[in-house]
Amino acid sequence: MIHINLLAVERKAVKRAALLTPAQLITAASAAILIVAVLYVGWRYRTLQQQSLALDQEIALAQQETARLQGVMRQLQQFEQQTARLQERVTLVEQLRKTQTGPVHLLDQISLALPPMLWLTELKQTEDSVVIDGRCLAITSLTDFVSNLEASGYFKRSVDIVSSQSEALPSPTGEMIRFSIKAQFQQPGDQPKAAG
Repeated sequence: MIHINLLAVERKAVKRAALLTPAQLITAASAAILIVAVLYVGWRYRTLQQQSLALDQEIALAQQETARLQGVMRQLQQFEQQTARLQERVTLVEQLRKTQTGPVHLLDQISLALPPMLWLTELKQTEDSVVIDGRCLAITSLTDFVSNLEASGYFKRSVDIVSSQSEALPSPTGEMIRFSIKAQFQQPGDQPKAAG
């Protein structure tokens, strides 16, 4: 009798069924690579999407900050303009204070320089000179007035007599002299210091 061992054949069939063929291995490896690639692409997409959202938020915050800083810059420019205007006003007030005493000194020195029998009819001050018109009864009064102005120190030397005209007076008999003189007034702070 011949004995056939059927178990051994079945074991070989099971062993062959358990092992994969090379084509099946390549397919499985390709599927695994494909799954890993899809997972990596999905992870990378999600990461880039989160970075994009973060960058969008940063851009929005930067735009808000830019708008706020532009408002601050406008306020700063307005403040600088106001500061410049105020500085101009302060400078103007300081100049006015410096020149404020000039006319007072001018009138004071002219009144102190007036000799007897001389009176003034008009006083004009330009930027650099003073023109004084008046009348007197003697030419010596006019020369005394000019000398007094020059000696005061508030007028630059060479006070000029621009014109003098003599008119006869009907009563009492005599003459009246109309005159016009021109002088340059110095501000009190502009005087040269005297050597002592």
